[in-house]
Amino acid sequence: MDRGKIVAVITGVISIAIAIIYLVIVQLLDLRGEMIPAPISLLTPWLI
Repeated sequence: MDRGKIVAVITGVISIAIAIIYLVIVQLLDLRGEMIPAPISLLTPWLI
């Protein structure tokens, strides 16, 4: 194989690895459940 093909294969492998890592991170964050915002009274008690 010439140098261009080797660079293309390495780039492709890195791209696929990044995509898989991204999907795993998204799935882990999604498993935590629904994100419920904090009540406004707890965030700014001095304004009420």
